[in-house]
Amino acid sequence: MPYTPSGFFCDRLIRERERRDGEGSLNKPLRFNGQDFNALRQECLQRKSPFEDDSFPATVESLGFKELGHKSNKVKNIVWKRPKEICENPQFIVGGASRTDICQGDLGDCWLLAAIACLTLNEKLLYRVVPQEQSFSEGYGGIFHFQFWRYGDWVDVVIDDRIPTFNNQLVFTKSAERNEFWSALLEKAYAKLHGSYEALKGGNTTEAMEDFTGGVTEFYELKEAPKELYKIMKKALLRGSLMGCSIDSLVPARFETRTATGLVKGHAYSVTAVDECKPSQQKDSKVRLVRLRNPWGQVEWNGPWSDNSKEWANLSAAEKEKLQHQSAEDGEFWMSFEDFKKNYTKIEICNLTPDALEDDKIHKWTVSVNEGRWVKGCSAGGCRNYPDTFWTNPQYRLRLLEEDDDPEDNEVGCTFVVALMQKNRRKERKMGANLFTIGFAIYEVPKEMHGNKQHMQKDFFVFSSSKARCKSYINLREVTQRFRLSPGEYVIVPSTYEPHQEGEFILRVFSEKKNTSEVAAPVRADDFHYRPSSREIENRIEADHPVPAPASVGEESEEDQQFRTIFQEIAGDDMEITANELKNVLNRVITKHKELNTKGFSLESCRSMIALMDMDGTGRLNLQEFRHLWNKIKQWQGIFKHYNADQSGSINSYEMRNAVNDAGFRLNNQLYDIITMRYANEGMNIDFDSFISCLVRLEAMFRAFQAFDQDGDGTIRLSVLEWLQLTMYA
Repeated sequence: MPYTPSGFFCDRLIRERERRDGEGSLNKPLRFNGQDFNALRQECLQRKSPFEDDSFPATVESLGFKELGHKSNKVKNIVWKRPKEICENPQFIVGGASRTDICQGDLGDCWLLAAIACLTLNEKLLYRVVPQEQSFSEGYGGIFHFQFWRYGDWVDVVIDDRIPTFNNQLVFTKSAERNEFWSALLEKAYAKLHGSYEALKGGNTTEAMEDFTGGVTEFYELKEAPKELYKIMKKALLRGSLMGCSIDSLVPARFETRTATGLVKGHAYSVTAVDECKPSQQKDSKVRLVRLRNPWGQVEWNGPWSDNSKEWANLSAAEKEKLQHQSAEDGEFWMSFEDFKKNYTKIEICNLTPDALEDDKIHKWTVSVNEGRWVKGCSAGGCRNYPDTFWTNPQYRLRLLEEDDDPEDNEVGCTFVVALMQKNRRKERKMGANLFTIGFAIYEVPKEMHGNKQHMQKDFFVFSSSKARCKSYINLREVTQRFRLSPGEYVIVPSTYEPHQEGEFILRVFSEKKNTSEVAAPVRADDFHYRPSSREIENRIEADHPVPAPASVGEESEEDQQFRTIFQEIAGDDMEITANELKNVLNRVITKHKELNTKGFSLESCRSMIALMDMDGTGRLNLQEFRHLWNKIKQWQGIFKHYNADQSGSINSYEMRNAVNDAGFRLNNQLYDIITMRYANEGMNIDFDSFISCLVRLEAMFRAFQAFDQDGDGTIRLSVLEWLQLTMYA
């Protein structure tokens, strides 16, 4: 786990407050690692020494953890140098940033470089990621910064300009111009974002495309591509969408190997243009062409329409100029669209806004971003194959109200795109993390349950089939799919394929109509301004009985009489008991309930019980306080027995949410996550002592909150003293 339970949730609360303050937008990005570029640069200029980044130092740790780690021979001769130590007159950008500025080095990150090459085709996007006011002359302090979209927020990443070199040559990404360094520094910033250079090895072009734009990516398998694919690609490029493609290799050993045609299998390419030309010998028909770029900066297609092929002789000078044809070993080449479909296996299109690529109209879409988490034993239920736990996954309610304005093929319905992205798996590689196999399903909510935003229970999923779902569960960072459904109310259930797999995710829903989605507040996608202002369903937090009720004055049962006798025997003349005495009282009776299979209460649990019932602040319980506590325990004991049907002495943590609900507490998934982490054992079970302790703590905190919330608006303000008094005693 990347965080302790308390650390994780404190961090999450801080992030949410930052967003409410406007942090995380393009105009006000979050400061990665809390580093302020302008303040740090000013400090370096004042002390006249170049910046050294302690959070991403010029050491082996920043290079990697395995192949580029301490034990690797590859890193022994690597020297970190600043551009001014590598060449004379270093420049940040020479003659404008272009795709020829990106040449792959000794790192398997062609997926990243293909995305950077696509980025250079859209100057507006490029300079969002690569701020322009940077140079090696005016205001130079050895410090640079770049901005990336990261799981719903824009972040500003600060780096120093020390770059890995070998024999005075850049080890990783470099430009065709020896004195140009923007691409190498961008790669370093992206490596810092993910923890090391080695973390960038191997990936999917769409991952970087989305991190550069905040867009959403759709995939096409070329053997199953729609007949309008050429039109789709052309329109996507006109909109500034980023596009990558690759050739699958079935044999891992043949990854990144050159074929006879000059193409490389298992390698990422950028699609940089699509166009048509009219050869002189063809009177009426036109030839459709695709321009691609190999991020190596070399190794090109040698078939028809390659740089020196005979086909170019049949074009006029004007046609050649329009296509910017040139014969150079720069990694860029043209090929016919038909050859493109025959040779490549898939294409990825990252839309800056998820416009309907299949029609001629550009729509204004809305986007909602929702943070979530799968927690083992609570909300990591796995896919539908695991009905006992599937229902515990996070759930998101979606309302579709209006149909599309111009439905295609006479189909009616509401168009939306769902994108499920798992977080931080690349950064956690050094700890052994791999991508989970993830996916999602969409269920229609019955009309009688519309507007009821409670978590759907197990029986609903057992007896209902999904209305739609992703094509397959897959181990990619993001699973995306476009749907068209009839107006109505739906619930989206994101999950890992296997249960009990812990991880964080974001679920994005792009909808054509502003009022179609209740998952989050609508925001125009082309503003690049995402706000996770919603919560998953079941976010009403309340308790049925936070205020203590007076002890019932009815006829005492035999067990009540027994307790009174024991209480008087232990309490003595003052008729009050301490935590240790309470432990003795409770355990003398509880241990007689063999079906609970419990050793009794711990001293810590009894201290919490006294804190709950201690109305006069003595740290002891009198008979009336004790009677009320015993009534509570009897009620909770009945709930525990119900879920402890096998008399194992514990409740499965996935059932805990129902037990807590039966006890009168309505919580959300974040709180159930905390309960699981706090009270479940390694087997994801909660014993009787922990069960009672949990309910005691819940009741105590609800009661304390209500006491402070005098105006009943659901918010309270506490001084540090009040906060510590409340939390330390509870």
